[in-house]
Amino acid sequence: MAALIACQSSDTKGGSDTAFANLQQRGETVMGVDQYTSQHVFEPLADGGRIVLQRKEDDSAGTATIRAHMRTIATAFSNGDFALPGVVHAMPDVPGTRTMRTLRSEITYTPSDLPRGGEVLIASSNPKAIAAIHDFLAFQRMDHRAGMHME
Repeated sequence: MAALIACQSSDTKGGSDTAFANLQQRGETVMGVDQYTSQHVFEPLADGGRIVLQRKEDDSAGTATIRAHMRTIATAFSNGDFALPGVVHAMPDVPGTRTMRTLRSEITYTPSDLPRGGEVLIASSNPKAIAAIHDFLAFQRMDHRAGMHME
């Protein structure tokens, strides 16, 4: 995977910002779907938050890929493994993940299917965990240039 990231193209498909284009390419590699034709939502909730990824148009293969990815990250995150967001964002520790790893036994990750993809609900009753989840989601929202609600 490191070799793949090191060999990333500086193609700016869909935008003029090379760093964002590289993020989108790493996201496609990790998530298995074109990031420009998919929509992310990173929404904070009172007890945690949710991560949503859906295709912008009907795409049964892409939808299945997203649903599998959401189950994968729910399992990984439950185990304190945040390597995939690290790969996508090209950093060892995405904001919030150190605390989420430490408090993993106090956080639940529940994947579910949505019409064109899936979501992972993240919940905790620990205020420190909730703050870390909110930090994680805020960073994701900013770096992916994503919203909080589906249109």
